[in-house]
Amino acid sequence: MKTLVLGGARSGKSRFAEGLARASEGPRTYIATAEPFDEEMRQRIARHREERAAHGWTTLEAPLDPAAALRQAQGFILLDCVTVWLGNLMHHGRDIGGAVDGLREALQETQSRVVLVSNEVGLSIVPENAMARRFRDEQGIANQKLSAAVDEVYFVAAGLPLRLKG
Repeated sequence: MKTLVLGGARSGKSRFAEGLARASEGPRTYIATAEPFDEEMRQRIARHREERAAHGWTTLEAPLDPAAALRQAQGFILLDCVTVWLGNLMHHGRDIGGAVDGLREALQETQSRVVLVSNEVGLSIVPENAMARRFRDEQGIANQKLSAAVDEVYFVAAGLPLRLKG
C-alpha cells in the first residue's frame, strides 16, 4: 500500500501520516528531506531526530535522493516531506522532473508500506516572482505524478483528513 498525504503548512498532515505508522507492526523508517540551511532549521532537525528516535523510528537523511533511501528502507516507510525535497532540488539546480520520476520508480519497486507527505501549495494567489511560480508549478506537477503512482491519497486541513483516492 502506497499513500500520499497532502495539506498546507501546519495542517496536521505529518501527524496524520505518523498515525498511520502507529497502526503498523515491525520496523519503521523515516526518510527525512530537510537540509539545515540556518540555525533554526538545525535545531528543528535535531528536535525531530530526538522525537523520532524516542518513538522507535530509524531515520534516513535524504535531502536530495529519497529514492535511494526508499530502496534501502525497511518496514513501514514515511517520507516527509516531498515539498522540502523539491526546494532542495531547486536550490541545488537539479532536474526536478527526473528526480520525481525516479521516486515514482522506487515506489513501484518496493514492497513496503510507504506514506509520502507533501504540501499543496497551489491554493493561494499566483506568486509575484518567476522562481516562486516555477516552484508552485513543479510542486503541483510532482503531486499529480505521485498521486497517480499511489493507492490512496488524503488531503488534510485543520487536522482533518479527507480521502481523495482509494
